[in-house]
Amino acid sequence: MKKQMRYVMQIVTLLFAILLLPFSVFAEKSLIPMGHSIGVELQLQSVYITNDVLLKNGAWLKAGDTIQTMNSQEIHTLQEVRSLYTSASGKMIDVKIKRQQKTQHIKLKKEELEPVLSFFRDQTDGIGTLTFIDPETKEYGALGHQIIDSVVAAPPKFKSGSIFYASIEQIKKSVPGEPGYKISSIEHNAGQLGSIAENNVYGIFGKWSNALEQGFPKPMEIMQPSEIKVGKAQLLTTIEGKKVEAFDVKITKIDDKSLQFEVTDAQLKKKTGGILQGMSGSPIIQNGRFAGAVTHMFIESPEKGAAIPLTEMLKKQPS
Repeated sequence: MKKQMRYVMQIVTLLFAILLLPFSVFAEKSLIPMGHSIGVELQLQSVYITNDVLLKNGAWLKAGDTIQTMNSQEIHTLQEVRSLYTSASGKMIDVKIKRQQKTQHIKLKKEELEPVLSFFRDQTDGIGTLTFIDPETKEYGALGHQIIDSVVAAPPKFKSGSIFYASIEQIKKSVPGEPGYKISSIEHNAGQLGSIAENNVYGIFGKWSNALEQGFPKPMEIMQPSEIKVGKAQLLTTIEGKKVEAFDVKITKIDDKSLQFEVTDAQLKKKTGGILQGMSGSPIIQNGRFAGAVTHMFIESPEKGAAIPLTEMLKKQPS
C-alpha cells in the first residue's frame, strides 16, 4: 500500500512540475522590448471580393466571395486573374465564385469584368507595433491581438506573411468616441524584417530575418502577473518617424490575463489624445522589467487602455 501511495505521489509531483514549467521558463527568459511601428502583410489563400458589386447583367458579386476558377482555370492570386483577363480571347469569361459554402457561375463579357477588377484582392495589410524579439531564437511577437479581416469578419486564411518597418508621417488624434490612428508608410525598400508564421488570439508570431541592431534595447526579464503592481510604468511606442519613445502611464488594474492602464504623459496626450489604432503591441515596462503589451483602447476614454501580461501573450492562446 505504501509503495502504491509513493507511486501516486510521484505522478502528482511530476504533473505539478509540468504545469509549472511554462511559468518557470517565462520567468528565466529575457526578451528585447521593441515598440517599433511595423507594416503587416498577409498573402491570402484565395482572391476575395472586397465590396458588393452589381454587374451589368443584374448579377451580384458580394463582399467575401472568393474566386475559384475563371474559364475553368484555378485562381489563387490576383496576378492569375489579371493574366487570364489579359489573355482571354473569347467574348465571355466564366467566373466560378464561392459564397458562404455554395458555388455558382457568373458569365461576364471581358469589358464587364474590367471595371470590377479593382474590387479583387489577394492580400490584407495594416499597421501595428512590434512587441518583442527573443535574442536566442530570433522569434518575435507583435500586435497583442489577432488580425481580423474586415471583409470576411474572421481571421484570414493566409499562405505567407511579412512584416516591414513603417514610418509614422502624421497622427490623427483620438477623441472620445472616435479612435485616432497613425498615418504611415511601409518601408518595403528596407527589406522584410520577418516572416509571419501564426496569427493567434494574442498576436502575430514568426521569425525575425534581420540582424539584431546595436540600437535595440537590452533584453529585459519578464514579469509574472503577480509581480505587476498598480502604479507607474512606461509605454514604448512610435508616434513620429521610426523613433521609439518611452511615455509615462499608470497601471490601474491587474489580473492574471489582463491589465488596464491610463496615459499620464502630457506629451503623448497632447500629440495623440491617448491611445491610437496601430499602438496595439506596444510594450509596457515597469521597474526595468517587461510587464506586458497594449491590446485595446477604451473608445469613450482614449487615454485609457487595456493590455495583456507578457506571460499570457507568450502562450499565444488563452488557457
